[in-house]
Amino acid sequence: SLLVNAAGQPRKEKVKLPSSLQGRKPNSIPNKKIEDPVSGRVNTSSLAPTRQHLSGFHLIPPRVTFGVLKEGCTYAATVILKNVGVNFSRFRVKQPPPHTGLRVMYTPGPVAAGLQVELEIEIFAMVIGGEDTSGLEEVSHDIEILTETETLLLPVRANIL
Repeated sequence: SLLVNAAGQPRKEKVKLPSSLQGRKPNSIPNKKIEDPVSGRVNTSSLAPTRQHLSGFHLIPPRVTFGVLKEGCTYAATVILKNVGVNFSRFRVKQPPPHTGLRVMYTPGPVAAGLQVELEIEIFAMVIGGEDTSGLEEVSHDIEILTETETLLLPVRANIL
């Protein structure tokens, strides 16, 4: 129960449920048009009440932190985009602007239900602007991944020496 703890005593503070159990995802923006008449749909009555949870992608991990990087070097991290829906789905990645030094490499095409695609996030560590070499420059950008039902935001953070 949410009202009592494991020892059977009343809880002092509320239980915070993870966003996955609350039915919403962090860092995502739902699209206005959800149903596409061309895409394959499942018309099973047992799936009818949960129509909004039938399609979608999960990012593993949900954010990328590169840490402290040396200027002039290229670094890469891999993120998995998993289709957790019951139908195949398509996605595309809006490439970050060149001044961030970020680039996303992936194989385009539909992703079948339950399968996943690897996105390789590559950053070329460069300091833009001033000749101040005494500190760190912070790179912070949200990569937009456009899917059929929502826009996922993948936060990428790095500090460049």
